[in-house]
Amino acid sequence: MANWIKITEVENVPSMGSRKIIIGEEEIVVFKTKDDSIFAVNNECPHKEGKLSEGLVHEKYVTCPLHNWDIDLETGIAKDEGGECTKKYDTKVEEGFIYLSL
Repeated sequence: MANWIKITEVENVPSMGSRKIIIGEEEIVVFKTKDDSIFAVNNECPHKEGKLSEGLVHEKYVTCPLHNWDIDLETGIAKDEGGECTKKYDTKVEEGFIYLSL
């Protein structure tokens, strides 16, 4: 059974942008795409540990600011990079609030 945690209001995450959150020892980044979809992944690129919260959002990807790896926000998998990935978290939106499943 999922353990849903209320994170923030949807309006607090900029369109085509992100918001970093810290839960315990984990640094997680919540993204909002152009179509207002919400995704959450670990804030670390699997390549050189670049901070994905500082990357550029396009379509349903974020580009790592260090070496331009494109991370699929739906899966956490690095596009065209041999299947390396970062941890992805399930999200849901209810009544204008974003919830994260741990």
